[in-house]
Amino acid sequence: MDQISEKFGQNMKRIRTKKKMSQGDIARALEVDRGYISNIENGKKNPTLATVARIANALGIPADELLK
Repeated sequence: MDQISEKFGQNMKRIRTKKKMSQGDIARALEVDRGYISNIENGKKNPTLATVARIANALGIPADELLK
């Protein structure tokens, strides 16, 4: 996919693992399938801005941390 999607996914995975959270933890918080979280982390899916905000909230971080 594109570099932005890949970078977002890498940031999300790095922050998630640093906080010792599983993909399942994030999926349950967002009420989505774990495979969807995997696809975002692998740069295969582009989350909407609303989803970006929900992911950031589930991780307990500001949304812009995911976009750096």
